[in-house]
Amino acid sequence: MPRNVKEEVVFTAIMAGLMVLVMTAYNIVRAEGFFGGLPMAIITGYPLGLIVAILLDLFVVGPVAKKVAFKYFITDEIKKNKPMLIGIIISICMVLGMVTFMSLFGLIVEGKLFGAGNAWATYGNTWIFNLIMALPLQLLIVGPIARLVLGKMQAATAADTED
Repeated sequence: MPRNVKEEVVFTAIMAGLMVLVMTAYNIVRAEGFFGGLPMAIITGYPLGLIVAILLDLFVVGPVAKKVAFKYFITDEIKKNKPMLIGIIISICMVLGMVTFMSLFGLIVEGKLFGAGNAWATYGNTWIFNLIMALPLQLLIVGPIARLVLGKMQAATAADTED
């Protein structure tokens, strides 16, 4: 877990940066299939999605996910005996929150939330497909990468303070 503002910024940048990149590509392919303009569509949609994701992560979903995780899921036994599980539980709570907000964001940006059909059905379909992609992506790829980089940062900081 990040221990200071610098670590939090780096951790969030890696986490949000990779998640938004992959999820942007995934949603474009899901909506339009593979096409010649796919790289440009990803590049065009990425910056706004990244800004929204970082803001949500830092100010809405992150704080709420941590409170929910520690209040309902992370017991004293987990704190003492299974510290790695803390990160996994928080990651699951984060993914649920981010998928909830970012699915809505994507539908609004694309103008598909209130188009033809039922808005709740469209949102529900988008939410479940995003969750199916985002949860394993976070737990198996992006989370471990971000934690690896954070661990190296913390080790370097510890080494610098020992000198």
